[in-house]
Amino acid sequence: MAYLDSLDVRTVYGLILAVLALAALVLGLGLIRAGRRQEQLQGRIEKALQRGKGQGVGHDTDADGGSTTLSPVVQRAAALGRKWGDGRFGDVLLAEEDRRLLEMASYPSYTHARAMFLFVRGVLSLGLPVLAVLLLPPLRVNGSAFVSVLAYGVLGFGLGWMLPKWVVQHRFSTRKRAAIDELPLLVDLLRLLQGVGLSIDQSLHQIHDEFSDVLPVLGNEIRIAVEQHALGRPRIQSLGRLIDGYDNEDFEALSRLIAQVDQHGGAVQDPLKRFGERIREQRRMELKENIGKLTVKMTGVMVATLLPALLVLTAGSGFIAVVRGLKMVGGGS
Repeated sequence: MAYLDSLDVRTVYGLILAVLALAALVLGLGLIRAGRRQEQLQGRIEKALQRGKGQGVGHDTDADGGSTTLSPVVQRAAALGRKWGDGRFGDVLLAEEDRRLLEMASYPSYTHARAMFLFVRGVLSLGLPVLAVLLLPPLRVNGSAFVSVLAYGVLGFGLGWMLPKWVVQHRFSTRKRAAIDELPLLVDLLRLLQGVGLSIDQSLHQIHDEFSDVLPVLGNEIRIAVEQHALGRPRIQSLGRLIDGYDNEDFEALSRLIAQVDQHGGAVQDPLKRFGERIREQRRMELKENIGKLTVKMTGVMVATLLPALLVLTAGSGFIAVVRGLKMVGGGS
């Protein structure tokens, strides 16, 4: 009771605000995890429905983001995010670069991912500055706390604003590395299917329908390209995600080769074979380069860890003898 009496009103209010801000932060992180789990579940349900009906679906799902399978808390968070996105500051909260990044991240529902992105960005941008101001020690500059509040506020706002984008960028970077790893297998499958007499359109349909398990990233990209081509887009425009989104010369070359063969026809087995050999040779060179870099790094690690132990083993007895001799000389004097 004496401790409670010693607390002033401002301290109590500060603790209450800190607890509320921490609860908002925990709620935002929990909604992120719940949204990811619900998106994974929704993606599995959609795949099962596609296999049962024997037909694909578009890139986006329903406008509610599968609200029938989401928890009430996630539904309300997504609804609030959609409201913020459609409001006056929608373009500020979600710039064109962020929209493009969300599209390339290939969430099961773009509408739901966009709404959750806006909600989490808004919560973190407002919650982290409050947490920083209340929990971190003040920076006293010329005896004024205004600079401390301003610095922590700007730092917390910037971190809360950029953290959702960094998460989406990490997802897209992971998918991009996986797509690059899947490219040689895609080229081999195209060459095999073309060799048995299938057209480009039939080959792409076959890859999406039968090989989506071994090509999870490129299989989804091919599905989107096939659907866009079926809606009337030219082949080269339907492959625009591979050309522009992944920013890789191999994807661009393969997409243009597919578009050229689809438009003009002709034998494609030999070009695909040479293309696959070039990719594999490039991978071998990259592996050799990585091995060389790893050897240099391991040399530094060995020098930093093994050299002191080697000095102790080889020169340790000599150092001990010198120290003992110096002690004897000092004692004799």
